[in-house]
Amino acid sequence: QVQLVESGGGLVQAGGSLRLSCAASGRTFSRYVMGWFRQAPGKEREFVAATDWSGGSTYYADSVKGRFTISRDNAKNTVLLQMNSLKFEDTAVYYCAAGQAMLDYDYWGQGTQVTVSS
Repeated sequence: QVQLVESGGGLVQAGGSLRLSCAASGRTFSRYVMGWFRQAPGKEREFVAATDWSGGSTYYADSVKGRFTISRDNAKNTVLLQMNSLKFEDTAVYYCAAGQAMLDYDYWGQGTQVTVSS
């Protein structure tokens, strides 16, 4: 069982940066693939970024590639999402997730709101 708590969301102007953090409970954090997803109003939840258990392999949606960076610290049970050059269309609730594979997530956080003003 893994519990995930996101933080770091907020209001930022277009072009600005935010760093989201996801704190995980449990001693098996390092076994999980970790991902970030987002859901904008009226839209389906979409994949943003993911990292394998070691942090050595990372994957990004085309819409955020080059602007967002995912990283993890297994010693601190934390996964980060550094978001730079934010755009209005990045506005959404961002969710942290843990799973056994890149396309299979078992645990989800409660989400943190990111609002980008144009």
